[in-house]
Amino acid sequence: MKRFYENILKDHFQHSKQMAFVCGPRQVGKTTIAKTLMKASEHASYRNWDIPEDRLKIVANSFSPLLEDLILSPATHPLLILDEIHKYSDWKNYVKGLYDTYQEQMDILVTGSARLNIFKKGGDSLMGRYFLYRVHPITAAETADRSLTLFSNPTLIPHEKIHHLLEFGGFPEPFTKGSKRFLNKWHHLRQQQLIYEDIRSLEAIQNLSQLDLLATILANQAGQLVNYTTLSSKVRVSVPTIQRWLSVLDQVYYCYLMTPWSNNIVRSLLKEPKAYLWDWSLVSDIGQRYENFVANHLLKAIHFWTDNGLGVFGLHFIRTKDQEEVDFLVTKDNKPWMLVEVKASSKASMSKSLQKYKTCLNCPLAFQVVFDLEANEKANNWLLKEVIEKENHKDAVIIPVASFLSLLP
Repeated sequence: MKRFYENILKDHFQHSKQMAFVCGPRQVGKTTIAKTLMKASEHASYRNWDIPEDRLKIVANSFSPLLEDLILSPATHPLLILDEIHKYSDWKNYVKGLYDTYQEQMDILVTGSARLNIFKKGGDSLMGRYFLYRVHPITAAETADRSLTLFSNPTLIPHEKIHHLLEFGGFPEPFTKGSKRFLNKWHHLRQQQLIYEDIRSLEAIQNLSQLDLLATILANQAGQLVNYTTLSSKVRVSVPTIQRWLSVLDQVYYCYLMTPWSNNIVRSLLKEPKAYLWDWSLVSDIGQRYENFVANHLLKAIHFWTDNGLGVFGLHFIRTKDQEEVDFLVTKDNKPWMLVEVKASSKASMSKSLQKYKTCLNCPLAFQVVFDLEANEKANNWLLKEVIEKENHKDAVIIPVASFLSLLP
């Protein structure tokens, strides 16, 4: 299926001279997106560090071998794709020199996974020379194939599509095949590749089987507070090692940690983060999977909105020592903007904490998202016009998950 990232990157190269850095989980479709752009370009070249012939061209004494297939001029302005270039130890300086020399004559697209994201955080040699775009698994609204803004026009998403995503996840291959047997084999292969290949090349970890155990434990407690001491006891390594390994699993896009929101709340909060998986189909408990499913949609939304200049968005949760909690708080420019509570059933009463924190944080939007109601066009239109556009609805709103997700990228 066509990903909306293709249009985002086309727009980037039409309006920006900077390089485009595209990062995201293994097998999420980054290379496919890049090659689709290449096919649409009249002049383009693809180089992959994992291909020996391309590697020799990259490490040559000049850029000439790398660019031998391209006609460089402002008129042709070709596209150069560098895939897996982050595996080259001096890749930042290499790409910097390439950009500084040829920025007026070609576009440059760099793709990568964990290491690309890590090196973004270290140093500033590429400052001002690139824009970052983060590729996520397929989400509900992306299946509706429509244009995207801060909040998109809510297109009805059939309930069966929600169930398909819940069961098979949002990674393109298992999502497209829709086979449980294939999904099981794909899960096993991907975890082996992440733990025993990607992480082995990233960190000097002696006992990868213990790291594999930690990954399995996280899948069984998605959305729960991370207790480092308990994890240390189960995996039989020290607390600092657990913290380091969680960071590594985050860097290779196995899981991500969500921190609690603390500003503007009088009562002290618990400090531990919560952990969610990038692949929610690994989560066996259905209630936890529902929460992880919504978390991933919200994470994709805040990355999309931030990467496309619509503001600076963050994703947190609220949980106090008095057991008051709200599953998610989206911040916009560091101010509370949207609260989200996830429930399996519409029969559950409105969350008192959701309503309370909508008021005390002066949060414009608050939703209790339920999984047992189907969306309808009338409800979607009301949601957009009366709640989203006005941003002044005084009460939290109970809405079907399909209606809520139809608003998000």
